[in-house]
Amino acid sequence: MFTMKEQFNKDGYIIIKNFFSKEEINKIYTEARSLFALQIERVLGKKVDINDRDTFEQAMFDLFEADFTTFVNTGKQAQHLISLHHLGTDPKIINVLKDLGYEFPMIGVRPAMQFNSRYLSKGGSHWKLGAHQDWRTGQGSLDSIVMWFPMVDCGADLGALQIVPASHTIGLLKADTSGYLGSIQEAIPEEDYVQTQFEVGDLLVFSAFLVHRSGENITKNIRWSIQLRYNNMAEPTFKERGFPMPYIYKPEENLVTPDFPKKEQLEEVFA
Repeated sequence: MFTMKEQFNKDGYIIIKNFFSKEEINKIYTEARSLFALQIERVLGKKVDINDRDTFEQAMFDLFEADFTTFVNTGKQAQHLISLHHLGTDPKIINVLKDLGYEFPMIGVRPAMQFNSRYLSKGGSHWKLGAHQDWRTGQGSLDSIVMWFPMVDCGADLGALQIVPASHTIGLLKADTSGYLGSIQEAIPEEDYVQTQFEVGDLLVFSAFLVHRSGENITKNIRWSIQLRYNNMAEPTFKERGFPMPYIYKPEENLVTPDFPKKEQLEEVFA
């Protein structure tokens, strides 16, 4: 019987069933939908029940078409939910990292929430990612780890990830870096992919070098998911390279909303 670390080192991934409680995942899911509901009401002029899945997600599609900029901004704001960031620092996650050999766990990049659907895509991009290795965008420690989990039950129909077991040891593959994540150019046999399947609360932990891709979401629903990335600051080559950080966060140089705010608006806020 393999230990968790032995299984991870052999396959490049592990799936931990019922790792999170359904309640803690639903808290994030609820807040994310509530955020979109605020803009759905403003832009489309209608209130929506976030728990009526089909109706609410159709309203998200309508918002996407009616005001793309607002939709994108709302999606960006969802990445900053306090509940999401709180989960990313949960002691039980840190314990998994330590069980996998991390001496000095560190958040690699801010959490990423994704809502994938063909109806939330311009030009057919982003909603379905081809084969890639996450290390190319992070370039962190050689034992960089990605944690992925859905906020809804997710199988093949909803496009759950497809992975290539043991591909984490074949090296950094040649990729087209002009794409969203750098699609792998080398041909990978279809039979090498394994389709994953999840219930809410399940967690996929995988090496940033593991080859994986999005599944095919053939439903009319959205695949709501979260991705967390971690580095081991004590990994020798990461230290030797001076802890590179390829992600760039910077503010806009100009006011996003021209001539805002007015003095009177500030006086009203702080009255």
